[in-house]
Amino acid sequence: MSVRRLVTTALAATALAFTSLGAVTVTATPAAADPCGFYETSADAFYNHCASDTRVVIHVRVALAPDYERCVGPGKTWLGSASKIQGAHYVGRTC
Repeated sequence: MSVRRLVTTALAATALAFTSLGAVTVTATPAAADPCGFYETSADAFYNHCASDTRVVIHVRVALAPDYERCVGPGKTWLGSASKIQGAHYVGRTC
């Protein structure tokens, strides 16, 4: 086998490997639809508590209204309209 053909084959194999990795990354993206913590959709704001055995207190930041704290359990909690909720974060304690 000539050196030129060997190099071409090696480059093609490397390109194929990187293409496969890219396909895995694209495939994994839909699983991140409900990330842990605060996130928004086009219309709604949510807090997703990813632990399965605790309830935690979160601080919710609200536009043009007082902020508040809320106890949330495992899973996704609807906080309100995305136009009104500015963010939410874990305050460091359970409830």
